[in-house]
Amino acid sequence: MLYPSIDSLLTKIDSKYSLVSVAAKRARRLQQDERLMLTKYVSHKPVGKALEEIHADRLTFRVENHDETAE
Repeated sequence: MLYPSIDSLLTKIDSKYSLVSVAAKRARRLQQDERLMLTKYVSHKPVGKALEEIHADRLTFRVENHDETAE
């Protein structure tokens, strides 16, 4: 069984596409030796660590509304 489960992750981020996007971006940063957000991880791989950070509410994402107005 995978930890954290997809069902628990989808309660944190609303869509699978957004979840994958956020996790992939964070995993790339982890591979570039960015500091860890948790003290202990179950996973040894960057993607797993990113998903654990999302599950622990240490990593989130937000949608910015860019209103375009023509002048």
